[in-house]
Amino acid sequence: MADALFIDITTPNGRRYQQPTGLFINNKFRPSSGGQTITSLDPATDEPIATVHAATAEDVDAAVQAAKAALSHPSWKLLPGTERGQMMGRLADLMEQNRELFASIDAWDNGKPYHVAYEEDLTEAITTIRYYSGWADKSFGQTISTTPQKFAYTLRQPIGVVGQIIPWNYPLSMATWKLGPALACGNTVVIKAAEQTPLSILVLATLIKEAGFPAGVVNIINGYGREAGAALVQHPLVDKVAFTGSTATAREIMKMAAGTLKNITLETGGKSPLIIFPDADLEQAVKWSHFGIMSNQGQICTATSRIFVHRSILDSFLAKFKETIETTSKIGDQWDSTTFQGPQVTRTQYERVLEYIDIAKKEGATVLTGGKSHTPTDPKNAKGYFIEPTVFTNVTDNMRICQEEVFGPVVVILPFDSEDESVRRANDSTYGLGAAVFTKDLERAHRVAADIEAGMVWINSSQDCDPRIPFGGVKQSGIGRELGEAGLEAYSSLKAVHVNLGSRL
Repeated sequence: MADALFIDITTPNGRRYQQPTGLFINNKFRPSSGGQTITSLDPATDEPIATVHAATAEDVDAAVQAAKAALSHPSWKLLPGTERGQMMGRLADLMEQNRELFASIDAWDNGKPYHVAYEEDLTEAITTIRYYSGWADKSFGQTISTTPQKFAYTLRQPIGVVGQIIPWNYPLSMATWKLGPALACGNTVVIKAAEQTPLSILVLATLIKEAGFPAGVVNIINGYGREAGAALVQHPLVDKVAFTGSTATAREIMKMAAGTLKNITLETGGKSPLIIFPDADLEQAVKWSHFGIMSNQGQICTATSRIFVHRSILDSFLAKFKETIETTSKIGDQWDSTTFQGPQVTRTQYERVLEYIDIAKKEGATVLTGGKSHTPTDPKNAKGYFIEPTVFTNVTDNMRICQEEVFGPVVVILPFDSEDESVRRANDSTYGLGAAVFTKDLERAHRVAADIEAGMVWINSSQDCDPRIPFGGVKQSGIGRELGEAGLEAYSSLKAVHVNLGSRL
C-alpha cells in the first residue's frame, strides 16, 4: 500500500529523486479515498518499482470539481492568452531541465531504452508543449458582414472541463499531445495516466505547479480504467473526453460519453500497411520497414505491421530485412546504450504477443525469424518480458495475424503484383491510421497516398511525427485529430454573436 505521498527512489542508472505517489488534485497531492493502489513493475526484471494511489469515483469527482471551479476562476479565465503561453513555456523549460530524470523514469516504468526515452520521447514532449505555448494567444474569431443594419462576429472559447486518458506506450509525449492544445485554448483538465505506467506523470504534476498554473487547472490521477476511467468519462461536469488506446476501449468510451453527448476525440488502433514498389531504394525501404514495426518494442499504434513487397524484389527484401533484424534489433534491458528492443511493457502484453505468434503458426504462416520469447544473458533479467522480433511470411490477408492489431514486434510480409492490387489489399482493414509508400516515382507516390484509406501517409519513411502536423485516423482508428492547428479545433468551441445596428426588423 502507498503509505506516503512522496517516496525517495534511486533508478537503476543512479538517478535519485522524490517520487510522488498521491493523486494531484487542486495543486496538492492527496491519498486515494478508498485506499486503492497500483504497483508499477520493472518489465525487465518483474520487480516492483513503486506503489501509487489509485483514484476511486469519489476522487474523480473531486478532481472534476476542482477543474470546474478553476475554469471560471479569474486567475485562469481572465488570464491573457500571452501569459498563458508564457506559463506553458516555463513548463517546457522545466521539463527540459529534468529531461534525464523523466527519461530514467519512463525507461524504468515502461521498458523502453533510456537513450530512446531521452532522445525521442522527451524531445517530442518538450517540443509539443513549446509549440502549443505559441498558439495560446493566436486563436481568434472573425467578424462577418451581413447588411448595413447588422453584422456578426465569432468567439473562440474553451470547451470547458476536459477528461483525458493517456496510454502506456509513450507516457509523457501522449500526455503533452493532449495537455498542450487543451491548455493553449484555456480549458481545465483532469488527466488519467495508464495504470501500467503511473510514475512520470506525477513528477510532471510537480512541474505544472512550479510553472505557476493556478490550482485546479491541471489535475492528474492514476487509477484503473474500469473505475476511474469510467467515472471520468461519465461525469456530468466533463465537457469533453480525449482518449488514446485500443479500439475496443474506445467503443466503450463512446457509449459512456453518449449519455451526456460529450465532445470526444479518439485515437485508437491500427494495422498500418507499408508498400514497397520495385523501383524503391531497397536499402532505405529495409531500414524504414524495420524501424516502422520494431521500434518501441512494436508498441506503436501506427506501426507498419503489414509490409507489401512487389513480387519481383521479394526475395532480395526478405534477405536484407532478416539480416537487418539479426544485426540491428539487439534485445536488452533499458540501461544498455546499445539496446534497440527492450521488454514489452507488462506480462499481460508479453503473453498477448506470444499468443498471436502461436495463432499465426497454427494458421499456417511461416516464421522467417524470431517466433518466440527471448532469454536474456543477464540473470537479473531472467523474469523480464522479452520477445524476439518476429517476421512471418506465407501469410494470407484473412489471417488474424494480418487483420488484428498485435501491438508488439511482429510483422507480416506479403507479395503483390500490381499497384491496384497493393492499394486494394492495403485498404482491406477495419483500421486506417497510418500507411507508408516506397517508390522513386513521384506520380505513383502521390497517387497511392491519395488512394490509401488512412489518416496519415509517409512517402519513403515511416513513423514521422511532428507537433505541427495533424495526427489521427479514419475508419476504426479514431475520431478527430491531434497536433497541429487542427488539434486546437478539438479543444475550442465557436460561438456566433449577432449584432443589430438598426431599430427595425
